Amino acid sequence: MGLRVAVVGATGTVGREMLTILEERLFPADEVIALASRRSVGKEVSYGDKTLKSKDLETFDFTGVDLVLMSAGGAVSKEWSPKIGATGAVVIDNSSAWRMDPRVPLIVPEVNPDAIAGYDKLNIIANPNCSTAQLVVALKPLHDRAKIKRVVVATYQSVSGAGREAMDELWNQTKKLYVGDEIVPEQFPKQIAFNVIPHGGDFMDDGYTTEEWKMEVETKKILDPKIKLTATSVRVPVFVGHSEAVNIEFENEITADEARELLRESPGLMVIDKHEDGGYATPLDCVGEFATFVSRIREDHTIEHGLSMWIVSDNLRKGAALNAVQIAELMLNKGLFKRLRAA
Repeated sequence: MGLRVAVVGATGTVGREMLTILEERLFPADEVIALASRRSVGKEVSYGDKTLKSKDLETFDFTGVDLVLMSAGGAVSKEWSPKIGATGAVVIDNSSAWRMDPRVPLIVPEVNPDAIAGYDKLNIIANPNCSTAQLVVALKPLHDRAKIKRVVVATYQSVSGAGREAMDELWNQTKKLYVGDEIVPEQFPKQIAFNVIPHGGDFMDDGYTTEEWKMEVETKKILDPKIKLTATSVRVPVFVGHSEAVNIEFENEITADEARELLRESPGLMVIDKHEDGGYATPLDCVGEFATFVSRIREDHTIEHGLSMWIVSDNLRKGAALNAVQIAELMLNKGLFKRLRAA
């Protein structure tokens, strides 16, 4: 017996990726339903070799649906996730709407699978921010071994993290530069083509941005509230794949060789770390991959117990769609879907 699965925001970049990954990972779904806003009703999306026509979220009856993958933005999730959860369906939400709600588990399956236990308070489970997801997968085994005190992160985030329109802006600006046309930024505050922008999200009173704040508070909720973290979020002219330069201070001693071997043995990670030209992962290497890649692992000689490393991942996959499907797989493995448990 399979499940009835709905994808809200199915016509968006992450929604389409969710459908792709459901099929790639052979998720046991008897029926998959594509849902979107009224203006996108009837738009076709692919699910394996099938074509689904998107239906209207506002008029859809969720009775009998087991799982909803929500990728329609925070405002939509705030309105609809509690309503859907009240029908008995479990919502796995990709927005920031529920991540810091104490009633809602914030899950990365390789890191804190047991935290899923409280999901039935609202029948909502939160997916972390894309930059947080790849970071904590790499931090978890290191924290277990040597206990992390402090993390300093600089992100190099691709434009796909800001949506389809942002990807289009990079493409259009690049073309305009080659023919000498005027560039007027729309999705970003400054030109993104052949540039980097140290700005992600909205500015807060303390000078940090919401994108940086998310990394701090989500890492604490997922991994350990005692970890201190500071981040600088930078948007770069890359279509897909987020990169992070990460510096970690530990309570206990850990060498680069020990960390390298530990990370090689840990779930969800791929270590590519040769001390030679090209012996490291780049965003292009990670596109379409499930793994989070770790490179440039080295000891920080400026502190007593410190490491620096480079972390790269497909932000549309591990940073969003893949993690959501992995949470659904975790629920399956724990026997948490009520209809399957009853059967």
